[in-house]
Amino acid sequence: MSKSKNNAFYEPRIVGFLCNWCSYAGADFAGTSRIQYPTNLRVIRVMCSSRVNPLFVLKAFQEGADGVLIAGCHPHDCHYIEGNYYTRRRFILLRGLLEYVGINPKRLRIEWVSASEGDRFARIIDEMVNDLKELGPLELRNRLNENQTSHNVTYKHVKQERI
Repeated sequence: MSKSKNNAFYEPRIVGFLCNWCSYAGADFAGTSRIQYPTNLRVIRVMCSSRVNPLFVLKAFQEGADGVLIAGCHPHDCHYIEGNYYTRRRFILLRGLLEYVGINPKRLRIEWVSASEGDRFARIIDEMVNDLKELGPLELRNRLNENQTSHNVTYKHVKQERI
C-alpha cells in the first residue's frame, strides 16, 4: 500500500499535558458545549504546564504516542505567575532533543488555551490530528533507549539552566 492509503486509515495517538487552571478547563468547556473535535487525545492533567518534565514527553513517545501537546495558560495569566515562561524555555530545549533522538519536532506542540476557549481547543486538536496524519505513524518503540534518553535530557536541562 502507498503511504497515502495507509494514512487514510491511520488515527494518530496524541498525549496532551493540560494545565489544570486554563487548558483543562478549556477542554472541559469544549466538551460541555458539545463542540466536535477528534477523540485522538488522551489527557494528562497537570497543575501547571511548567510541571511537564521533558522525560514525560519522551516517555509518551516511547510508549507509542504519535504526537504530544503541552497546553497551558496564556502568558501573563499563569496561576503560578511565570510557569508558562518556563514551559516555553523547556519547549525550545525539547524540540532540539527530539531532533537529536530522531523524532520530527513537529510532533510536539505547545499552545496557550484559556478556560473560555473551547472552540480554540477543538481547532488545535483538529489541526494536530491532520498534521500527524500527514507525518504518518511514529515507529520507534525500540529506537529510544530509556537510560540514554534520561541522560541526554538531564545534561541538556542542566546546560539550559546555566544560560
